[in-house]
Amino acid sequence: MAPRVVSMEADGGSRGNPGPAGYGAVVRDPETGEVLAERSESLGTATNNVAEYQGLIAGLTAAAELGAAEVDVRMDSKLVVEQMCGRWQIKHPGLRPLAAQAAALVGRFTAVRFSWIPREQNRHADALANAAMDAAAGRPPATAAPARPATAATTGQPSTAPATLIVGSDPATAPASWEPRPSFTATRLILVRHGETAYTEQRRYSGRGDVPLSERGRAQARATGTRVAELAPSVAAVLSSPLSRCTATAASIAEALGGDVPVRTEDDLIECDFGQWEGRTFAEVRQEWPGEMDAWLASPRIAPPGGESFTHVAERAHRVMSGLLTAYPGETVVVVSHVSPIKLVLRDALAAGDGFLHRLFLDAAGISVLDLWPDGGVAVRTVNDTAHLASLD
Repeated sequence: MAPRVVSMEADGGSRGNPGPAGYGAVVRDPETGEVLAERSESLGTATNNVAEYQGLIAGLTAAAELGAAEVDVRMDSKLVVEQMCGRWQIKHPGLRPLAAQAAALVGRFTAVRFSWIPREQNRHADALANAAMDAAAGRPPATAAPARPATAATTGQPSTAPATLIVGSDPATAPASWEPRPSFTATRLILVRHGETAYTEQRRYSGRGDVPLSERGRAQARATGTRVAELAPSVAAVLSSPLSRCTATAASIAEALGGDVPVRTEDDLIECDFGQWEGRTFAEVRQEWPGEMDAWLASPRIAPPGGESFTHVAERAHRVMSGLLTAYPGETVVVVSHVSPIKLVLRDALAAGDGFLHRLFLDAAGISVLDLWPDGGVAVRTVNDTAHLASLD
């Protein structure tokens, strides 16, 4: 039977910073101290912080493979613990993708609690990391710490109270307040649907097919870039679905922001896979698959024939949002995606029901803005703003 709760210790380091680097991670039964899994790997040349994050990622992956629901993470890296809890900003651009990857893994569990511990209480993971660093440096491997039950000497109480990070908690149960919260402490997400394509005008299902922007869509992308630059002169990152209708829209936005913010693609932002409905008109699908369409409209758990359910799309979108909240605390991020992922993010942000998905209309190149706080607080500030497109009509 899969363990419900596990404890995980992780460490990483380099000899030279940057230098030959490696990490180690140990997953234990918190009741007995029994080692359930070990992970260790050489990383070549890297920094201490990169190695520490890689150790965290490896440990969380091992806990997920064991089927754990909750994880108590114990690390002697104050930086990683504080950044994962959202209390410290992630200023180094090289750490942000790793923090986002770790946060996506966190989102797979019911709860993950982060605690800082002194190095002497992290000896097992430290030994694994040192063995990996030796291998990276071409040295003969030293004997790693044996897998052994934990004792009071090695599992004393952490010197600080554990911090709980429960990513993806129901917004309806997030801290409630009528008083406006300070926006400068939030991660602001500017959600942008891509510009028009030929399929948009023809009212066709457009999922994984890489349909490019139309001439009008390119004009919409340029207008959207100007509007985003007005809304957020300072942007930390621009993320995009890998499909060209999004990357082209994102490129126009990045250019309007001065060209200093690169566009990074994120696979989880891709549109829903509509399976056999891809490229068909709405009317054709209604005529040829009436029963399947009724079932699909009735439940987000139902997928189009050969396609993907909205429930799965929501899981993907949730991973991205959780990662951004951790990687960019107090900063603004532009996210360029498609109708389905954006609708699902807004549904959850507004604590709305599934009927919301069929009642909300999102225009091509429409902009929505929401603020997210580390404690689960959410403020939706704009939905489907299209004022910047008026001059194109």
